[in-house]
Amino acid sequence: MENKKITFFEAGESEEKCLREELQKSSELRGFEPEFINQKLNKSTVRMAVDSGIVSVFINSTVNKDIIEDLPKTKLLVTRSTGFDHINLACAAKKGLKVSNVPAYGSRTVAEYAFALILGLSRKTLEASHRIKEDHSFDVYGLMGFNLQGKTLGIVGTGRIGQNVAKIARGFDMNVIAYDTFPNNAAATEIGFKYVSLDELLAQSDIVTLHVPYCKDTHHLINKDNISKFKRGALLINTARGEVCDTEAIIMGVEKKILGGVGLDVVEGERNLKEESGKLFTRLTDPVLHPEQAKRLSDYRKLMRMPEVFITPHIAYYTIEAQNEIVKTTIENISAFLRGEEKNIIK
Repeated sequence: MENKKITFFEAGESEEKCLREELQKSSELRGFEPEFINQKLNKSTVRMAVDSGIVSVFINSTVNKDIIEDLPKTKLLVTRSTGFDHINLACAAKKGLKVSNVPAYGSRTVAEYAFALILGLSRKTLEASHRIKEDHSFDVYGLMGFNLQGKTLGIVGTGRIGQNVAKIARGFDMNVIAYDTFPNNAAATEIGFKYVSLDELLAQSDIVTLHVPYCKDTHHLINKDNISKFKRGALLINTARGEVCDTEAIIMGVEKKILGGVGLDVVEGERNLKEESGKLFTRLTDPVLHPEQAKRLSDYRKLMRMPEVFITPHIAYYTIEAQNEIVKTTIENISAFLRGEEKNIIK
C-alpha cells in the first residue's frame, strides 16, 4: 500500500498507548505514520484524515455519505466496535471502501456490567450512597431491596453477551428465560435456560435485559405497545443500543408504575445527546433549539429526574481487558488487509 498514513479518531490517551504498542508488533505496519485524534470523525475533523489510506473510528463517529466522499484516498475503514450502524455501508461499498469491525470483545465485560446495573437497582445502592454523601443521612427508610435468587431473568438476545448473562444469572440461582429470533438450543441446554416468545418473556420476567444488535428489526423493540405487557414492578436493563427502546415508552412505564426500575447504559439519540449535554439545563423553549432537539433533551431530562432510573454514559464495555482486546483485533484487521486478506470485513 503506497499511502502510509493511518488516522485513529476517538483515541484517548490510554487507547493511543495500547495502539502504539500493537502497531510496533506488526511487520506489515512498519513505516506507517499513525495519527491519533481524540475527537470523533465528523464534517469538521474529516480534513485531518483526507490523506489517510486507513481510518479507524469508534461508535460516536457517524460515517455518512458526505464523510465517505471526503475520504477519497481511504481504502479501509476500521470501526473499533462490534456494531456498525454508525457507518453507511452501502455508500462505502459503492466507493470501494472496505469496512471491518471487532466482532467480539468484552462479551463477559458487558454481561458483568448488566449485573452491576441490576444489583444497583435491586439493592438501591445509588440511592443509598447519595443519601449519605448528599443528605448526610444514614436513615435506611425506603432502601429495602430484593434478592435475585429465585427471580426470573428474561434475556432478549442470546449471542455471546446474552449467554454470559445467563451463566451469571445461574450463579445467582435465578430462573432464566430468553427470546431470540435465532434460538441457540445447544446453549440453552448447556447453560440452563429456555426460549419463550417476547410477550411471554415480558409477562414472566422480574428483570428484562437487552442484548440485541441495533438494526431495522430491533428499532424500538421495547415500545408503547408492549411496555404494558411487562410484569408489574419489573426492572428493565439496556446495555445494547439506545434505539432498541422507545424513550417515551420507558417514561410511560415508569410513570404508570409498570416498571419498578430502569438501568440504562445507552440512550436513544446518544450521539447527539453527547454534543447537546450543555443544553440539558437550558430553557427548552429557547428558539435556537430545533423541535426534535428540544424533544430529545426534554425526554432525557425526564429520565434523569426519575429516581427509578439509573443512567450511565455507555461504559459497559469500558475495561482494561476489553480495550486491549479491541486494540489487538483492530491492528490484526489492518495487518490482514495489508497482506491482501479479508479479516472481519463487513459484507
